[in-house]
Amino acid sequence: MAEKISVDERWVHKIPDNLPLDEAALIEPLSVGYHAVERANLSEKSTILVVGAGPIGLLTAAVAKAQGHTVIISEPSGLRRKKAQEAQVADYFFNPIEDDIQAKVHEINEKGVDAAFECTSVQPGFDACLDAIRMGGTVVIVAIWGKPASVDMAKLVIKEANLLGTIAYNNTHPKTIDLVSTGKIKLDQFITAKIGLDDLIDKGFDTLIHHNETAVKILVSPTGKGL
Repeated sequence: MAEKISVDERWVHKIPDNLPLDEAALIEPLSVGYHAVERANLSEKSTILVVGAGPIGLLTAAVAKAQGHTVIISEPSGLRRKKAQEAQVADYFFNPIEDDIQAKVHEINEKGVDAAFECTSVQPGFDACLDAIRMGGTVVIVAIWGKPASVDMAKLVIKEANLLGTIAYNNTHPKTIDLVSTGKIKLDQFITAKIGLDDLIDKGFDTLIHHNETAVKILVSPTGKGL
């Protein structure tokens, strides 16, 4: 949060005049979602499942939807599902506590989804992804796991599934900027608060740690009015 920063030229990306700085601040996390979708190597108009509608799950879904894919979201939090619906980042929204995700997926596409994106870092989320994909489908692990996970190797083998990891981004910022500047993704809807430096702890970190269901992205600026 320094007033000025010096970085290598390769880390700097020019943004067009029609992209406000507030929205440009979200290009970095959106690039995470873009890279994840790119890693899945989807065919045109694929059907995908995003498990977890936190910030990265929402943005991953937004990228896939903007590229013309059919998107299904599985998220237990009612607040997060509501935000995903308001942002129109998916076509279907399910609660894994109440809904049989595998059954719901097969109602939409009887073969299963082409790819599933794990954005929760919990075992049931991963299991749901592996259950939901079609034969030869792909599971992309987007979440950062802090503990080992178990894999049903028989299911992985029988489905001839592709299991991929993805971290951050790889030369995707220009493509992400183009996706936003052409109006295919509206980033302002993901800014859930604008706060000043004095509110950084109470309305910033505390919200993200203890009330993260209510926030997607919080912008911090000296004035508290945004960038």
